[in-house]
Amino acid sequence: MQKVDFELTSEFIELNQLLKVVGLCDSGGAGKQIVASGDVRVDGKQELRKTAKIRAGQQVAVGDVRIAVKGNVPGR
Repeated sequence: MQKVDFELTSEFIELNQLLKVVGLCDSGGAGKQIVASGDVRVDGKQELRKTAKIRAGQQVAVGDVRIAVKGNVPGR
């Protein structure tokens, strides 16, 4: 299993954009296809909303890759 830490610099990031910026795909459109395939889990639950708002403290899993979303946003 590969673990990736992502430092959030705003309140949230859209799921398809997160997949792009951590290098799991080349574009936001490709990220949307990955989400639509049903292979993405957020906090252990399947996520099919391509632009779901991902916030600090959440965990995103795609196959054997785990993304821990960190942030310095107050209250997170």
